[in-house]
Amino acid sequence: MYQYTEFDKAFVRKRAEQFRDQLERWQAGKLSDAEFLPLRLQNGWYVQRYAPMLRVAVPYGEISAAQLRVLGRIAQEYDDPEAEVYQQALKTQGALGTRYLPTHYAHFTTRTNVQFNWIPLSRAADVMDLLASVNMHGIQTSGNCIRNTTTDALAGVAVDEIVDPRPYAEILRQWTTLHPEFSFLPRKFKIAISGAREDRAATGWHDVGLHLVKNEAGEIGFKVYVGGGMGRTPMIGTLIREFLPWNQIMNYIEAIVRVYNEHGRRDNKYKARIKILVKSEGQQYIDDVEREYRQIVEIDGGPHTVPDAELERVKACFVDPDISHYPPLTGEEASRLLTEQAAAEPRFARWLQRNVHPHRNPALRAVTLSFKRVGQAPGDASADQLFALAELVEQFSAGEARVTHDQNVVLPWVHASQLQALWHKARELGLASTNVDLLTDMIACPGGDLCALANARSLPIAAVITERYQDLDELDDIGDIDLHISGCINSCGHHHSGHIGILGVDKDGKEWYQITVGGSDGSDLSGPPQPGKVIGPSFSAAEVPDVIEALLTTYRDLRTPGERFIDTVRRVGLDPFKQAGAAARHPQPVAETV
Repeated sequence: MYQYTEFDKAFVRKRAEQFRDQLERWQAGKLSDAEFLPLRLQNGWYVQRYAPMLRVAVPYGEISAAQLRVLGRIAQEYDDPEAEVYQQALKTQGALGTRYLPTHYAHFTTRTNVQFNWIPLSRAADVMDLLASVNMHGIQTSGNCIRNTTTDALAGVAVDEIVDPRPYAEILRQWTTLHPEFSFLPRKFKIAISGAREDRAATGWHDVGLHLVKNEAGEIGFKVYVGGGMGRTPMIGTLIREFLPWNQIMNYIEAIVRVYNEHGRRDNKYKARIKILVKSEGQQYIDDVEREYRQIVEIDGGPHTVPDAELERVKACFVDPDISHYPPLTGEEASRLLTEQAAAEPRFARWLQRNVHPHRNPALRAVTLSFKRVGQAPGDASADQLFALAELVEQFSAGEARVTHDQNVVLPWVHASQLQALWHKARELGLASTNVDLLTDMIACPGGDLCALANARSLPIAAVITERYQDLDELDDIGDIDLHISGCINSCGHHHSGHIGILGVDKDGKEWYQITVGGSDGSDLSGPPQPGKVIGPSFSAAEVPDVIEALLTTYRDLRTPGERFIDTVRRVGLDPFKQAGAAARHPQPVAETV
């Protein structure tokens, strides 16, 4: 992990001190609500449907055991609403809704951040001080700025990696933090970096997507994509540079953003994302970026060219942990050991198949821990689970974990000889769900249960589907599939990129759900990223589980041996799935059941 310098640490502490002063002035009436609004947003503090929500940055997903413990402490001691606020929320949700309003929880987001939903603003400064004690903050997790840069959860360990993207992500994080050029953009701006052959960072869906590559001479550079995004107008990024030398990445992003700042829409927030500008201007936008880039490099002298020494300094933070205290294992020995253990314990064998990933070091493995199970919403982790996770990370993964955009946690440094011990402990703690990449490993935003922007609830839909599909043999038979659920068109649940996407919509003040099929986030070597297509009119909440079952039954009827859901959709087209959805519609209006 990146090691904060004394400057880094002082910067985060000073930011926390500044926020405390702002909060106290607001509490004293010296700052109006309107004046305080941008100040709290710049530090990750929203006000949601019922209470404040804090978004904590986890740059490129890397998180330490010490940081997890602090998050657990915040969940335990601070994520507890004032009684009257919470009781009012429960009344509006009804009896069934109460299970979707947990307290003392954190929530892992699709941008690898962490959110808390019930911290009173009166305690916000204390929380920011606590975060700063472990080099965490909420800077630029909100507002029209460059947000948290994300990357592959297997960065630095993946067997198909070309270049480790983490040092470049860290350099970009430092450079973009509070940069004046990036602080007042037309709209929010998101960057993702992939350094592997398989794009597990969903770069095509970002305002800027960067692919680390090597040219024929072995030189490192970036393929640069611009203009991807979800929301009201889903678009895949456009390739604007086939090869950009790695040390020019900041100069080039500055050119991208300068053109965006100059020509991006500011009169309509729904048309303000850079994707709208790229689509409307086409080649003209690319020409303008290249012209601005030449200006920066040739006339301004390339002020943001990254020195070799700086890259080496940052790279030195991302070293492999010392595993000399474990028995040395060749790849063949590790495989033989795990094969023997799996043969003796079928449940462990299933976990190995689903949750354990190859590693570039043959003696090691990367492990995904899933919190997704009956009674727990996707992405949620209780205070107790966070403390337990910290222990597992410290004991089995050299103190480091990764938050994933699938709302899971990866342990990237697990020795093969320790996998069985990790599995036993994870099972005791309820963190060993063997559903990774299966139907119940779904993505879901908090939706209308918590979010003020949502048109419909996401979590009850996720819960009903999870409860319906608890047979692991059935899940394995359905196979790899991405189910994504969003409570509104902003697509925090990434419904556009789901093989099956569910979008909550408002019809005459009631909750309905639009279903799409055939989306992809690009983490699939057999096909590019693409938005799903709507299969028909929206469905009531009560109909959604039956529609999902009908889609899966259609897939199982039509698939060829070994064919995944998304591959079947690509081969046969949407018509069979449209017909299945229509047939699953209830003939008469039904009472709301979720």
